[in-house]
Amino acid sequence: MAGPFGFTLPQRGVFFGVTTVAEMLDLAARADANALFGSVWVGDSLGAKPRPDSIALLGALAAATRRVRLGVGCMASFPVRDPLVFAYQWATLDLVSNGRMLLAACTGLVAGGASAREGVPFHVTDRERVDRLVENIEICRRLWSEEHVSYKGRFRSFEDVTLQPRPVQQPCPIWIASNPRPPLAGAGLERALSRVARIADGWMTTRLALGLARNNWLGIASALAREGRSAAAFPTMAYHNVNLNPDRQAALEETKRFLDAYYGPVFSPQMVEAWTAAGTTEQCVAHLRDLVAEGPKAVTLRMTSWRQTEQFERLVGELLPRLSTAV
Repeated sequence: MAGPFGFTLPQRGVFFGVTTVAEMLDLAARADANALFGSVWVGDSLGAKPRPDSIALLGALAAATRRVRLGVGCMASFPVRDPLVFAYQWATLDLVSNGRMLLAACTGLVAGGASAREGVPFHVTDRERVDRLVENIEICRRLWSEEHVSYKGRFRSFEDVTLQPRPVQQPCPIWIASNPRPPLAGAGLERALSRVARIADGWMTTRLALGLARNNWLGIASALAREGRSAAAFPTMAYHNVNLNPDRQAALEETKRFLDAYYGPVFSPQMVEAWTAAGTTEQCVAHLRDLVAEGPKAVTLRMTSWRQTEQFERLVGELLPRLSTAV
């Protein structure tokens, strides 16, 4: 892979001293000015993992940048949000950014009850999230491309709605973000992977275990073939972490502290190691080469450090120039 790379902003980090809004906007503008980057990403959650709202932050990023695609991955609140309001907001963002928005929607399911608690005020249960994801994608696609839309679904029904503005992009892309892993298997795994092939314009994933991205991509590629779609032309991206440090163990330890603060203590050291390019430039290049060999066509990187600006300078000065030719 020769790039361009994605750059992921850790907006939840404003709650525990990793970054500030001003620093995130500055780094996004610097990424926009660097041809090594093709996209800037934010995360999303309403109550399960609260953070500065993705829609509002993307509006600020649309004003701070001119060139890069602007993505949310994953849009964990997508099944919870009102699809008519969301479609209107996203179309406005696409207008403001001159057609640069990229949505990676997901179910937002979180173990331990966090997603269930998030859904309570919105009367959304965890068992509904998959079906709501599919229904909301259908609604957005129709509102973004048709006039006088009427829809009757399981969760939302309406008559004669015409959305203005429409997205600049026609069609406006909707990816699905997913990383199904054990214990999900059999029919459940096949449904998750087939859903990506059937209704998504691309796939975003994370690698929390060695070989996981490869196995899931093989399943999606097979499903794409059954749908008569080209796996070679289907966009895929890995959401990954990076921590540059001459001491690899120190890089992994800082990443573990970062992830524990960001998500809670849910990632084992083995998962942290699989999900993070850590250590020297050479070690990070080797790690990311192995990641891309599992199938992702592109990678977006989040810096798991309390020294965001310093890490960014090392990223663009040391790692990405090597990676763009070595991977």
